[in-house]
Amino acid sequence: MKILGIETSCDETGIAIYDTEQGLIADQLFSQIDLHAQYGGVFPEIASRDHIKKTVPLIKQACLQAKISLQELDGIAYTAGPGLIGALLVGSSIGCSLAWALDLPSVEVHHMEGHLLAPLLDDEKPDFPFVCLLVSGGHSLLVDVKALGDYSILGDTLDDAAGEAFDKTAKLLGLGYPGGKVLSELATQGDKTRFKFPRPMLNRPGLDFSFSGLKTAVRVTYLHEIEKDTYDEKIHQEQLVKDIAASFQEAIVDTLAKKCQRAIKQTGYKTLVIAGGVSANKELRQRLKQLENTLGINFFCPAFKYCTDNGAMIAFAGAMRLQKEQKHNKKIRAYPRWSLEKLKV
Repeated sequence: MKILGIETSCDETGIAIYDTEQGLIADQLFSQIDLHAQYGGVFPEIASRDHIKKTVPLIKQACLQAKISLQELDGIAYTAGPGLIGALLVGSSIGCSLAWALDLPSVEVHHMEGHLLAPLLDDEKPDFPFVCLLVSGGHSLLVDVKALGDYSILGDTLDDAAGEAFDKTAKLLGLGYPGGKVLSELATQGDKTRFKFPRPMLNRPGLDFSFSGLKTAVRVTYLHEIEKDTYDEKIHQEQLVKDIAASFQEAIVDTLAKKCQRAIKQTGYKTLVIAGGVSANKELRQRLKQLENTLGINFFCPAFKYCTDNGAMIAFAGAMRLQKEQKHNKKIRAYPRWSLEKLKV
């Protein structure tokens, strides 16, 4: 079964073709980062318009890469939510139209389910059930994953998600957009013990997250330190930014790791999975990997190229659902907000 996957939820156009026998046979991606950088964040209208320009050409490129025609496809999967409504409608419209024209089954894919299942694209993959830490620019979730489509939210973010906190803190420190990755790179050159930032909500029971206060603590510390005479010289200011970045990242990683420990103990599961854009953070991966020995569990994370938004995870999730004979109801729909717990198979 060859499934075309279309991802257009935000600022990346991802197209892929997944073969249930051969695996991933085509993977195309276009990032809009340069288009949005001048605005310091994603401009929804520009995102939608660029998806319109790029989706069909990338579908053609994917078919060429896979050496197949559209007529050889067995189904189409597309991201229907959550995300930017205009961007989602581009993928939904194109996905449905192709399915109708080719008389193929199609399926709506939840963007976060795509991320959640991305580690299953690797040769070494987790078995159900498992705990999944989903961390991205818009989400910080701990999920009890019992089976495909059977998800329970153990913990959610009450304000800023982890990825959002990274990007906003980077902007505060003058690192540009998107700054989360730059901040993480600078953190490797800083002293993570210099500033003791709060670990939000660790002193409370439960598995929810809150990173807004941490971001505020960084702002107060930065403004306080930058006013000192010691930091008049540029070289000292640069080291200050590196130390703040390292201390901030340590607070995020420490919080996420300890919440994962709680989730594992609460569920009794022996497998921990991390997915989403922030799962590319090397410090976080290393910390969670250490839990294998500490808790006697298995830890899985996706390949770096499948951490950010991509078509491969949508094609794979669609293939898993279409194999369960799930059929689309032939309506073009998009869900800017869509809970994982509402999914079924």
